[in-house]
Amino acid sequence: EGVLVPEIWLGVADITGIDELKATTREIPDYDQLMKRRLKIMSENDLGLSIIEKVVKGLKPLEGAKEFLEWLNTEFQVVILSDTFYEFSKPLMRQLEWPTLFCHRLETKASGKIVNYHLRMRDHKREAVKAFKALNFKVYAVGDSYNDVSMLIEADVGIFFRPSSKVIEQFPELPVTTDYNQLTQTLIEKSKFLRN
Repeated sequence: EGVLVPEIWLGVADITGIDELKATTREIPDYDQLMKRRLKIMSENDLGLSIIEKVVKGLKPLEGAKEFLEWLNTEFQVVILSDTFYEFSKPLMRQLEWPTLFCHRLETKASGKIVNYHLRMRDHKREAVKAFKALNFKVYAVGDSYNDVSMLIEADVGIFFRPSSKVIEQFPELPVTTDYNQLTQTLIEKSKFLRN
């Protein structure tokens, strides 16, 4: 979300009219705090998984994202590390032609009420990068928010894509890109793999 597809929770905020749901990891660094807040708001407003599914079904990848991902797959082995949830990610993954996705799980009742969420593991993006590096992979990572920073710093090359000004100010050591052409060029420039 934010790199290849729109932010799902912004869509939920729009369709429900609940502005508090507009908060994302671009503003709130603590993902656990953010998710607890979201689930509390959903519960208070008697909203369940169906409203998120409705939003996701209406979303399309960001303009240029599909072409960027197609190029990326010709040059790299691509894995999407996300703080989204398997329970509602399928429509977007289908549109992106089923890239490998590592994310989290929701716990729901038969009624569709979301009662909890379960992280794959704490800081799973950084841990995945560490594991790939332990397997002797060179890792190039792209992200847009606070929840991506530890992954970007752990990677051999970490690149921001359209981050908030607040995030840029706090992490000036990470290069910033604002469109897919710039991101592609940055990956090419920083990748010895592509030059060999």
